[in-house]
Amino acid sequence: MFRSKIHQILFFAAFVLAGCSQEEYVSDAEDRVKKADWLKMETVQVRMSEYQFGPSSLTFRVGVPYKLEIINDGSVQHYFSARMFFRSIAARKIESRTDGEVKAPYFYEAEINPGRSLDLYFIPVRRGQYQVRCIKEGHEQLGMRGQIIIE
Repeated sequence: MFRSKIHQILFFAAFVLAGCSQEEYVSDAEDRVKKADWLKMETVQVRMSEYQFGPSSLTFRVGVPYKLEIINDGSVQHYFSARMFFRSIAARKIESRTDGEVKAPYFYEAEINPGRSLDLYFIPVRRGQYQVRCIKEGHEQLGMRGQIIIE
């Protein structure tokens, strides 16, 4: 069905965006992304495995540009699902180190295959505590959940 992995990623991103209302997200995300000094970006990693996020708690500071490396070290597909967190950031893009990138201001989850990773470039905007979980059946119940703090 897909000609390449990048087409699959773009299709998935369009599917995710179709169910989202832009009003729930940071309204000036594009301006914030353009004004950010990406040379001062901080990099944070979260590793997924069966059945946990490592670390299980991530902390970010408002206004600081970040690259969040979401790495699936597991043997099965996992999700990084954090709807309220994604509504609280100005997203620049999600990039696959092997397949390309998707530039879109609104996301609510990322699906990562075993042995693969995605990089989320963003700026935290709204302070708060947000849940992150894997929505694959049974994964959250087995412990695959955590929190994201924006201070």
